[in-house]
Amino acid sequence: MNTKKILLAATALAASLSATAAEDKTLVRYQSLDVQGVNVFYREAGSPKAPTVLLLHGFGASSYMFRDLMPKLAEKYHVVAPDLPGFGQTTIKPGVQFNYSFDNLASVMDAFTVVKGLERYAIYVFDYGAPVGWRLAVKNPEKITAIVTQNGNGYEEGLSEGWADMRKAWANPTAENREALGKFNTPEMLKWQYTEGVEDTSVIAPETYQLAYAAIERHGVDAQMDLLLDYGSNVKQYSQLHQFFRSKQPPLLAIWGDKDPFFLPAGAKAFQRDNPKAEVQFVNSGHFAIETHGNQIAAAMLEFLDRSIKP
Repeated sequence: MNTKKILLAATALAASLSATAAEDKTLVRYQSLDVQGVNVFYREAGSPKAPTVLLLHGFGASSYMFRDLMPKLAEKYHVVAPDLPGFGQTTIKPGVQFNYSFDNLASVMDAFTVVKGLERYAIYVFDYGAPVGWRLAVKNPEKITAIVTQNGNGYEEGLSEGWADMRKAWANPTAENREALGKFNTPEMLKWQYTEGVEDTSVIAPETYQLAYAAIERHGVDAQMDLLLDYGSNVKQYSQLHQFFRSKQPPLLAIWGDKDPFFLPAGAKAFQRDNPKAEVQFVNSGHFAIETHGNQIAAAMLEFLDRSIKP
């Protein structure tokens, strides 16, 4: 083989290796860590040397909701998506008594970031992931580089009439009022939460709500009812969150499905009251907007993160 052919072969090999390395960034890995008696399952992609984005899912979901988003972000960012206690593949270790409250969920996630070595990170919060992420931000403001909230509420005006049963239980937490919250954990209600407000429901993969219901069955409905009953504690902590926004003014993107039956568009706009840096976008979708507008949300996130934390 002459010198020219050797150089061409070497160039081709280098290009191939470079392409393989680029593909490896988007490869999602599935692991777990023991934290405070909880075996936290998480998904991870991207280079650990890149800025970190912590993805926090919500009710009726798990880190599975980020299955398509993670490879897109991982080209530039280190992406970590844990399952909250009571959801997905995360489990409570045998013999451990775990009380399902948002304070405890946040405590586990805070400890998870420490064990995982995440010293600074942007957060993507959705639904229940929002009050968890808000607690992390209030406790460790120096760690938060940016915030993306996708239908993750932080203001009372964002709460629709759909919270009436929960408000009744918060005000009067009787056994009867608590049991009434069980309807939110039925297969029919879970599917409705995915499809309500969606123009073309044929784009919603049935595995999304089926896996969510299977997880509720596996973990037990009591965990979910405890969290619904405790959600009122999040509203009480909104003032601390708003003070965080006013004092730190973190880069923030609120991208919202505007047909959400639980979290109203007013809740997205409200972020601008305390944080002049807040940007607000709406997509024509419901609560689980990432299932219908995932590409649009990913593109908006990348543009926002590239400006805010510069990979």
